[in-house]
Amino acid sequence: MKVAVTGATGFVGSHLAEALRRRGDDVACLARAAARGGALEALGCRVVPGSLEDGGAVGRLLEGAEVVYHVAGLVAAVSEAEFRRVNAEATARLAEAARAAGVRRLVFVSSLAVTGPSAPGRPVDETAPPRPVTPYGRSKQAGEDAVRRSGAPFTIVRPPMVYGPRDRELLRVFRMARRGLAPLLGDGRQELCAVHAADLAEALIAAGTSASTAGGTYHAGHPEIVTQRGLVEAVGRAVGSRVRLVPIPRPVVRGVLQVSGAMARLTGTATLLSPERAGELLAPAWTCRSDALARDAGWRAALPLCEGLARTARWYREAGWV
Repeated sequence: MKVAVTGATGFVGSHLAEALRRRGDDVACLARAAARGGALEALGCRVVPGSLEDGGAVGRLLEGAEVVYHVAGLVAAVSEAEFRRVNAEATARLAEAARAAGVRRLVFVSSLAVTGPSAPGRPVDETAPPRPVTPYGRSKQAGEDAVRRSGAPFTIVRPPMVYGPRDRELLRVFRMARRGLAPLLGDGRQELCAVHAADLAEALIAAGTSASTAGGTYHAGHPEIVTQRGLVEAVGRAVGSRVRLVPIPRPVVRGVLQVSGAMARLTGTATLLSPERAGELLAPAWTCRSDALARDAGWRAALPLCEGLARTARWYREAGWV
């Protein structure tokens, strides 16, 4: 199959490009910096230099594509307007271009942040109305709305926390665990579900190639639920360390976010630690059900958390990241 991928130089996109090439697909990837396309070319991908703002580059990317996987997006920004510029407005332009190019399916990688937090012990499914609590979540919801309005055949996938080799977000937890000391936000009882990047790549392919998923919105997570405390302890086991956990009271967490956000505004830099994230970081649970994707595309996450963390730790060590 001839496919196109945005965000293939990033964490999730690189795993997707690898999975597509293993299938034997003809893969074209959009890359803002030509230097970052070397690993993709080594896989056998065709690299199209340019960005989502470059209409000519997008046109070259979509030429002849049957399925388009839109993975690119911002997870940190200096303002909500910047989130919307990339996650909503650029998505709208790509979706319109995909419709004009006659693609058979546009797969938009959204986020559980659109669904919103859940209640402890009650993973949410896709029938729940969207309840985003962050600027990021609202921008991804706007991107979903743009995809639905575009007229392009689409499937939307909302993964929960994604981890695995090349991830730089959970890397910070691995590094703290390796040192034997890690904070917990609040009491550490926040419930989470996750998905390994290799599993998510297979979920995106299943979503993009199944006739039954057309026009649908799906979660893609492993059914295993872990508390924040349990996650950090599991990371410690993966790196071979006994971790001392330090609970950070909720008011202190909010104070740190206020200070971090103020510093980011003063310097004009993006940060993942902003006051707007309090509703996410302190929510009681971020858990979801992925039964619908199993029903419609036959996908189920294969890697349990302990095995996925062990593989991730091994990759981090071999890469010299921990």
